[in-house]
This record gives sequence, structure tokens and C-alpha cells, in this order.
Amino acid sequence: MPHVVILYTADLEAAADMGRYCRAAADALLAVRDEAQQAVFPIAGVRVFAYPAAHSAVADGSGEHGFIYVQARMARGRSLAVQRATGEALATATRSHFAPLLAQRKLGITVQVDEGHEVFDVKLGNLHPIFNKA
Repeated sequence: MPHVVILYTADLEAAADMGRYCRAAADALLAVRDEAQQAVFPIAGVRVFAYPAAHSAVADGSGEHGFIYVQARMARGRSLAVQRATGEALATATRSHFAPLLAQRKLGITVQVDEGHEVFDVKLGNLHPIFNKA
């Protein structure tokens, strides 16, 4: 983990290049380091998904305002410094990617990092062994 879910108004589909942004967000997470300069997130644990909203109402409803919501969720136990570094990394990637679009149109963007309070958590699958080869 972390997992990032991006929700955005469907009117941005053609202009936002969300596939490229997903990769930029994933790369930003992979670059986060802890206080000992160790990678924080395992390669196999980083997931970024983007979904256009089939229906939305933003601001005054004029249809001129787009919105992007970036929510990162990480497991508990990481320091406040790591949590903030994660948010800053995502914010930097977001600013960089969407700067041209922000210069062209009205757009709201929220980047939020949450720490999980899991009541049940199980990992199923075989991705981690692929990347954990020594």
C-alpha cells in the first residue's frame, strides 16, 4: 500500500491524460523516502486508479468547472514526516501534470492522504514476490 483513487469530472477525459497522470502519481509514491532515506512503499504495493464521474455537479452547475479528487490511502504506522512527504510528492506530481490544463480552464483539485484504520485487511495475490527478488 498506498492505493490512490482519482475521481474526476468526465469533461476532463480528453484533456487530462489521466493514464499519464496515474503513472506520474505512482512514480511520485515510489520516490518517497523515510527518515533513513529508505523507500517507503514497495513497488508491488503501489496502485493508482482513475475514474471519470458519469454524473457530477460542480460549483454553479454551469458545466465550465472541472474537478479532480486524488485520495491516497496508506497503512497505519508511518511517521507524520512520511505522511506529509507522501502528500507533498503527490501534490508536486499533480501540480506539474495539470499546470497546462489549469492555465486553460477553471478546475478544482484536491489531494488528500488518509491513514487506514483497518478492521479487516488481507492481502491475496502474487505481485509482491515478483518485486522482492534479492
